[in-house]
Amino acid sequence: MLDLSHEAAAAAPAVVVPKWTRDAALALYQMPFNDLLFKAQSVHRQHFDPNRVQLSRLLNIKTGGCPEDCGYCSQSSHHATGLAASKLMDVETILTEARKAKAGGATRYCMGAAWRNPKPRDLDAIVEIIGAVKELGMETCMTLGMLDRAQADRLADAGLDYYNHNVDTSESYYPSVVSTRTYADRLDTLENVRQSGMKVCCGGILGLGESEADRVEMLVTLANLPEPPESVPINMLIPIAGTPLAKAAPVDPLAFVRIIALARIMMPTSYVRLAAGRTAMTDETQALCFFAGVNSIFVGDTLLTTGNPEADKDRRLFDRLGLEAL
Repeated sequence: MLDLSHEAAAAAPAVVVPKWTRDAALALYQMPFNDLLFKAQSVHRQHFDPNRVQLSRLLNIKTGGCPEDCGYCSQSSHHATGLAASKLMDVETILTEARKAKAGGATRYCMGAAWRNPKPRDLDAIVEIIGAVKELGMETCMTLGMLDRAQADRLADAGLDYYNHNVDTSESYYPSVVSTRTYADRLDTLENVRQSGMKVCCGGILGLGESEADRVEMLVTLANLPEPPESVPINMLIPIAGTPLAKAAPVDPLAFVRIIALARIMMPTSYVRLAAGRTAMTDETQALCFFAGVNSIFVGDTLLTTGNPEADKDRRLFDRLGLEAL
């Protein structure tokens, strides 16, 4: 009788062992605060200069009218936020803003459009925008909603460096926040982006009513992707009147810092970015976030439709902490 055991074993699909389990991540998250931050800072120093921070600028290139019902979003057509829908900005207006961003020290230019997914007619304009901004010598990132593989390939061919598509929260809590698309839809877009050759920007939002375990599970999802996102924005919810989460309870600052530290440990080579919510943070909270592994922030007066610290305020904070822009 032929021994086919070797051949059978070779043909069997490999078992994918997750890099992180929920229990292992929770154990880290629940470490004494000083121990957690020491570990995060130690990991951070292995991969990055601890005193250099990347500056990114975000521009809303198409505002409002989005058919999704994300419970936190002012741009959803489901919510009475008073935000009027606009058409896609023209290329020259976007370029003018991009030049200002570059002059202000930003090296990555991020552009967002309030769509469920881009239509074919939209992609022609988007491709032109990508090329124009790239000519300024800046990294480009876009968030346009869901993408199929053909759309992702077209953006990659145009030279787009990063595509942002946040998972927002844990898979189990996600239906409490969004009903018009599924968590699997989010992950499918991330896979299409990855397969196209673009880099992935993906993070979440704290303060949606989720538990601390949900926050940890969100990071487990990201860290266990075949390739973790190169860029991980962590947002603190800014409650907006007219949205279902307008009266959401504020996030405990130390719990927020713990998530930053955990993201740094679990995704050691990724850029971890403080995104929305910095206007509600004290300088001391931001300083702890930098120590915990943040090495990217959004600069500029607005983030899509919400406020952001003024440039002078950021400059003073950087001076106090001895931080420099990349």
